[in-house]
Amino acid sequence: MDDFSKLLEQHIPRLRRYAFALHRSDRSRADDLVQDTLVRAIAKQHLWKPGTNLVGWLFTLMHNQNVNDVRRLVAREGFGHAVGDFPDTLASVSDTSSSLQLRDLERAMVRLPLDQREIILLVALEGMSYEAVAKLVGIPIGTVRSRLSRGRMMLRQLMDTGERTAPAKRAREDRAVRLAA
Repeated sequence: MDDFSKLLEQHIPRLRRYAFALHRSDRSRADDLVQDTLVRAIAKQHLWKPGTNLVGWLFTLMHNQNVNDVRRLVAREGFGHAVGDFPDTLASVSDTSSSLQLRDLERAMVRLPLDQREIILLVALEGMSYEAVAKLVGIPIGTVRSRLSRGRMMLRQLMDTGERTAPAKRAREDRAVRLAA
């Protein structure tokens, strides 16, 4: 195994975490995104300069691959995913207060527009700086801040709405989501 492959291997968990956060509805799609990113990285390794930020470069490749995949899907299918298409992956967790909050957060995250969800995941989940995210996604830093602010505001609203949902209604929604999956 060459040095570049060893470096790539170290970053696979971060790539998987980010891809899974983007595609909660489909684990195989997230795995495909990671695989496509790694294949592209190996094919384009001559473009990466040793000593530069490999994680940022890999996330840029993943971002561009994801955008291309979404565009192809929309062109082929004529639409994106509806909120109901996302399974409730935390439904089996016991109904403690924290697990309910996690489930509500997960539901709220999939309801965010992709551009806002992506920024929140990169900043909050991956701990990237605003500057790094702006460079990765190819947008001005002010747009990163704006999307992050709007995304956080929408998350708060969705979480507040979720907390006021009656337990019986929440149980019916859970059943409907599991049956639809």
